[in-house]
Amino acid sequence: QATISPSMDICVSSNFERYLFHLAGDDSTTLANWMSAFESTGKLTISGKMLDKARADFKSARADTDATLKIIKRYNSDHEYMLCPHSAVGVDAVHQLNTADSATVCLATAHFAKFGDACSMAVDPLPTLPKQLSKLWKMQIRSSNCPNDATVVQAFMEKRIEERIAKHAARDEKKKVLKNVVLVSAAVGALAMAVSALRRR
Repeated sequence: QATISPSMDICVSSNFERYLFHLAGDDSTTLANWMSAFESTGKLTISGKMLDKARADFKSARADTDATLKIIKRYNSDHEYMLCPHSAVGVDAVHQLNTADSATVCLATAHFAKFGDACSMAVDPLPTLPKQLSKLWKMQIRSSNCPNDATVVQAFMEKRIEERIAKHAARDEKKKVLKNVVLVSAAVGALAMAVSALRRR
């Protein structure tokens, strides 16, 4: 079921898979077996010392849409800080687990503007966006369609990178030429002044 925290709707995030790899002692075979079982059954079963280690590394809590919106509204009202829906889930979990104190640090995952529709369900109107972000809404949107083919996408990216490198090289060459022109002009000017001074003698 989709939520207002879409990045948390991903069942197998790369960060979690990386954690499992380290939990398994950097054993790629164990990880591959876990992921294969999860893909076929929808369950990931860890037991024994590995489970004990995972429990020592993490505490967990859940926040549904209602709880997420309430914590966004609360932090905006009490601290004048807008949480994005993902950050809000983490902050709400900290409060549920009673671990929020003066030494607690919650890392925000994104600026609230990225999830304006969701945040406006809790705070309306939303706070004014920074100028750097508000400019984005007026800028041209550029996009390129590629077929679902890794080779085609790779070739497309390589071509774009080559074009970007060539563009910067041309710009750098132009700057170099302009710099040389300025230096020559300055030298000529200095020489003319010196000649003029000598003539006056």
